[in-house]
Amino acid sequence: MKNLFHKLFSVSMALLLLLSTISWTVEKHLCMGRVMDIALFGQADDCGMQASLALLGDASIEKKQCCDNEVFTIQGQDNLNLGFSNFDFSQQVFLIYFTTSYLGLFQETTDKNIVCDSYPPPKIAEDLNILHQVFLI
Repeated sequence: MKNLFHKLFSVSMALLLLLSTISWTVEKHLCMGRVMDIALFGQADDCGMQASLALLGDASIEKKQCCDNEVFTIQGQDNLNLGFSNFDFSQQVFLIYFTTSYLGLFQETTDKNIVCDSYPPPKIAEDLNILHQVFLI
């Protein structure tokens, strides 16, 4: 379960980084106040009204523009070179100690069991409980 959340978080952070660094361009073609076409990252298709007006040759209609193009551009981030050397010494020390202590929380500790397989237990010459008359009731 932990690995699944870790992978999902990693993928979402990678997508967030990708989407924040891309420059987005949205272009709309408006004809008589209505949206005729929307395009991402490219040119919006023309409605053909300008071409038909040019074929008619009417000068009074040509002066009056019925079509309009709107372009929205959102610039992406270009300054993503934040490094470890940009921090001062006390911040670097804090980050190092924090990450080592935080990662230490997720490591499983195993106690070392002392195995005495190579040495057999000593042979008992007399039963000490009977010798000292100590009985558990």
